[in-house]
Amino acid sequence: MSSSAATQPRDFYRDQDADARVTSTLSSYLRFFRGGQEDSPAQDAQQAHAERHRDYAQMVNQYYDLATDFYERGWGQSFHFAPRFEGEAFAASLARHEHYLALRLGLAAGQTALDVGCGVGGPMRAIARFSGANVDGVNNNDYQLEKLARYNAEARLDHLCRGIKGDFMKMPLADQSYDAAYAVEATCHAPDRVGVYSEIARVLKPGGRFAVYEWCLTDRYDGSNPTHRTIKRDIESGDSLPDMISTHAVLDAVRKAGLVVEDSTDLAQSGDASTPWYLPLEGERGLNFTSVRRSAPGRFVSNRMIGLFEQLKVIPEGSKAVSDMLNVGADALIQGGRTGIFTPCFFVLARKPA
Repeated sequence: MSSSAATQPRDFYRDQDADARVTSTLSSYLRFFRGGQEDSPAQDAQQAHAERHRDYAQMVNQYYDLATDFYERGWGQSFHFAPRFEGEAFAASLARHEHYLALRLGLAAGQTALDVGCGVGGPMRAIARFSGANVDGVNNNDYQLEKLARYNAEARLDHLCRGIKGDFMKMPLADQSYDAAYAVEATCHAPDRVGVYSEIARVLKPGGRFAVYEWCLTDRYDGSNPTHRTIKRDIESGDSLPDMISTHAVLDAVRKAGLVVEDSTDLAQSGDASTPWYLPLEGERGLNFTSVRRSAPGRFVSNRMIGLFEQLKVIPEGSKAVSDMLNVGADALIQGGRTGIFTPCFFVLARKPA
């Protein structure tokens, strides 16, 4: 076990500097989304939009410094959605969704795969266990990488899985070094899809495949509809997206990156209507403590408790504002799902020409 793997990760919300760190990080992050209201000056919105693209790495790093602990308490170690079937547990749907990537990529023991934007490594570990492949994960957030190293060691998978510090727009990896690559709801944070997909194509071996679950606007999105624009804007600010694009734009970007599209489909439509992908955020039957926390009623209660604990100085100043921001994003995701204008799991399988 490496020394980094054995180190206890720092807790962003628990030390003597937490008050100042949380409030300053949140203030800096929210500046990227100023001018976001319908009646805001157009110049403010345009400037903020340009800054989100220019300073995307700072924006996304600040977001995950603030959000990672919240995500883990409600979601575990796999920060993504999945289509579900009646009677299927939430955790089982996440695992199936991850295994599907390994299956479509044809991963097997002895092969190398790259997880682009790997978070704290939940999908990486599931795919390594399922396939036996060696999986590297690229992540630009130090806080998440500290957690990833610890979790890999605890799972006794640090011989198959490792985290690499790097920006996925300019990865510190050699050309043609991986048999396969995948991204699980991560490249939505990129300022330029052609750019990030081109980097992925660069590190793939000839004939290597890339699979992605992408956050997208669907054909139902109407840019002239104020409600649709508000949902889009709240998802972007609540989830740190420079700009959400359509499924057609994603396919166009994959092709412009030099990859051949072999399959594409919106997997949000593949589950049962009674268990939509956004059900965990909305609230579901057969609740347990964890599922209550991520549901709409649970988030409401948790938000009030966070406010109380902040007033009592039990948790850092700014924690309630972070919770507010994440809840706005969660509610927008529900609305995006209900209206059908948004999908978190547009699946694309592509191949680098031999």
